[in-house]
Order: sequence, then C-alpha cells, then structure tokens
Amino acid sequence: MTQAELRLCSLLLREHFGEIVEKVGNSLLRTGPRPLRLLVGDTGLLPDQVKKALCVLIQHHLALGARGLRGVHGGWRVLRILRYPRYIYTAKALYGDPGELLVEELLLHGQLPMSCAVARVADRLTETMEDGKTMDYTEVSNTFVRLADTHFIQRCPTAPETPQSAQVPAAPALASADKDMYAVPRLSLVGKGKRRRSCDEEEEGEHKAKRHKQEGGSSEAPPDDGIYWQVNLERFHQHFRDQALVSAVASRMDQTSSEVVRTMLRMSEVTTASGAPHTQPLSSNEIFRSLPAGYNIGKQVLDQYLALLADDPLEFVGKSGDSGGGTYTVNLHKALVSLATATLESIVEERFGSRCARIFRLLLRKKHLEQKQVEDFAMIPAKEAKDMLYRMLSENLVALQEIPKTPDHAPSRTFYLYTVNVMAAARMLLHRCYKSVANLMERRQHEMRENKRLLEKSQRVEAILASMQPRAPRRRSCTRSRR
Repeated sequence: MTQAELRLCSLLLREHFGEIVEKVGNSLLRTGPRPLRLLVGDTGLLPDQVKKALCVLIQHHLALGARGLRGVHGGWRVLRILRYPRYIYTAKALYGDPGELLVEELLLHGQLPMSCAVARVADRLTETMEDGKTMDYTEVSNTFVRLADTHFIQRCPTAPETPQSAQVPAAPALASADKDMYAVPRLSLVGKGKRRRSCDEEEEGEHKAKRHKQEGGSSEAPPDDGIYWQVNLERFHQHFRDQALVSAVASRMDQTSSEVVRTMLRMSEVTTASGAPHTQPLSSNEIFRSLPAGYNIGKQVLDQYLALLADDPLEFVGKSGDSGGGTYTVNLHKALVSLATATLESIVEERFGSRCARIFRLLLRKKHLEQKQVEDFAMIPAKEAKDMLYRMLSENLVALQEIPKTPDHAPSRTFYLYTVNVMAAARMLLHRCYKSVANLMERRQHEMRENKRLLEKSQRVEAILASMQPRAPRRRSCTRSRR
C-alpha cells in the first residue's frame, strides 16, 4: 500500500475503533501477517489489549487469522469504511427503512444473527412511530429475506464441525458452502418492536434479570444460534457499477436504451460474478419478456434497440449469437474502461483547458504519437503543444515511451512517443483522492480540537432545547385547563 493509503487507513481505524485498534491495525498493514508475540512487541501494548483489538478487527472482517498468524485484508477492507454511508443509502432506496436499518446494524456490529438484527431494527423503527404503533417482526424479516435473495447480505464463514472425540484446533479454518451462503434459515419470528423504557423501568428490569440469574435461570439460545450474517460489499459495488452503466447509456442514447440495458443487468445480476468481463448471454426473447410493464414497445422495436446498442463504437452491448432471436451480453470490462476514460478526459479539460483535452483525446485514439505528430494532428502551434504535453507529463496523465534505434540510447537516434496509460492514470487519481480524504479528516480533527469548548456548548444548548420540546404541549394543555 502507498503512504497515503496507510495514512488514511490509520485515520479511519482511529476514528471508528480507537487508538489501540489503530496501533494493531497499523502494525499489520505495515509488516503483513505476523504472530501475536511480534504484534505485542511492535505495538508496545499489553497482550490482552492486542487480543481484544484483534477480536474487534476480526469481528468487523478487517483482519483474518490462521493458526499462529494474523493479517489484515490488504487494507482495502479498511478503505471501504468510506463507502458505508453509500451502502446504507442504497439499501434505503431499494428496500425502504427496514433495509436501511438492517444494513446499518450489520455494518455497525460487523456480523449479527438474523433474529438479533430483526429485533434491533424493529425496536428502532418502533421508536420513530407514533404512540400506540409498533413494527412487526414479520415485516422486517421479509426485508431481510429479500436482501439475502438479491445477495446484498450473506452468511459469514463458519468453522467445520468436528467429532466429539477429535481435538478442536486452536484456530480452525473458516469456510462457507456456496449453496448455503444466501440461504435464510426458516425462523418463526413472532413479536413486535419495543420502545425504550424510562430510567426507573430499566433499573427494575436489571434487578429482575440479576435475580433470575442468581436463582439459576437460563435463557434459551436463539433458533439461529451460530448463523451470522454480514454485508456483501462486492454486491453493492456491482449495483453501483450497473447504475453507472445505465446512466451512461441514457446520456449517450435515450431512456429506452438505458431501460433495455438495465433489464439485461437485472436479469444477470445474481448469476454473474463481480469480476466477470461480461454478463451471461441473454436472448432477445428473454429480454422482451423481462421488460417492465410500463414500457410498451414491440419485439421489432426491441430488436432495433439491441442492434443499435451492439453497433455503438463504445460496445457496451455485444452480440454473441443468433439463437432465440439473437443473444446479447453487456461488456462490463469495456464499459468500465470507457467510463474511466471519460472521467480522465473531463479532469484534463477542467484542469488544463480544451486544447489539452484535444491532445489527450488524440493520444487515446492514436495510442502513440511523436511531438511533431501531435502538433500536426491537433493543429496547435509547436510551442503551445510542447508546453501542454510537458504539463500533462508532469502530472502523470501522459506517459513518454522511448524506442531507441541503437543499443546506446543516444537521443539523436531515439524515438520519443507520447501515450496514455489509462489504468496508471486512474490509479494516480485514486491515490490523490485518498490523500485528499486523509487531509480533510486531519483538518476536521484539528478544527474540533481548536473549537472544543464551542462544540460542547452547542451540544449542551441543543440538549436543553430537546428536553424542553416534549414539555411544551403539556404546558399548553395546562394553560387551556386554567382558562
């Protein structure tokens, strides 16, 4: 990982889990997998503190452990914390408030059983309802099943069952079967959400629980004990990718074309792997039957749209066969490269102007060009073209490739070709984004330290105003009764 990514990971771990977890996570990110003894020596923490920090990281799927070995998921999982708000917002847009709170609870706790997650969400939704209304467990559990069916949540890997006579390993290897990864256990969750009790009721409930524990009472295990669920981040990224492709098609062609692509992506969203270069082949008859009811277009019109999409130079949709009226696929890899290229072009135009953008597009189209060729093709004076090329070269948006005629690499006998490496430029921009986010987080922490007293005063004023609001209706009712 780069220094900017390590710095951002450190800030994220400190903000979400505290300084102890940050120290352990930094040690693992810098040095890679290592035993517990070396972690204790490197961090200078107590063994119990290191063990608890590792438990937190493993609970949130930020670290994995094998026998005598600990390691972090390459830091990429820590950086995904930045996208947690987007995951929650997407779940709300797709499945409403129950879906939003289910994803939020799973991200907040790392992993939860279905019964526990449903109960927590039902209680939180009941708190927001009017007096006398409660949220039923059935509605929340139905949303949970829908999230699992669309692969937005999945089961956590579990340890394999060992015979009673066999010795249990200290750190068993966790595994999960593909067929059971999205299988929801059949639970009869009956109940309604509960509101928070007052302080007196909470103390009375605690006394009853302690008395019940002292008398030897044992609470029954939940029916899904041992089956934990987590958020499938790759599925959310797949959804973001599909939305970007649909919006790109809509801006390039029209709304009907984007709806055809959306239908193709929806039909293959569960059967296509997240890293696949293209979707599964779909016949035009299947696409026609799966179109939304609101789009009253005929089969011939659909075939024309599919042919238009397949003939487009960007090749978002490709034709793979003629069976079933023609089979079509969405070229995911080519579409993502086109989107990345369009983003690079817009950044060059915003930072360096339209003439630099013209040179950049020319290099993308011609692949390799000498400086004299760039001047001729772009119709820009030599001095300006040279200055623009050097500016983009200094920003790593353009690369320079040397092709020598002789082994001595003499400048007079060497071709200097300008080119654009899209992947390298995209990684460079991503690196700058990480660096900017880290700078913003440090600036926010600095401002919070400098204005700590003002923030505490503002919080006290808000707390006083919030405590006075429920009393306002009572005072009004008292004045009315006096009158």
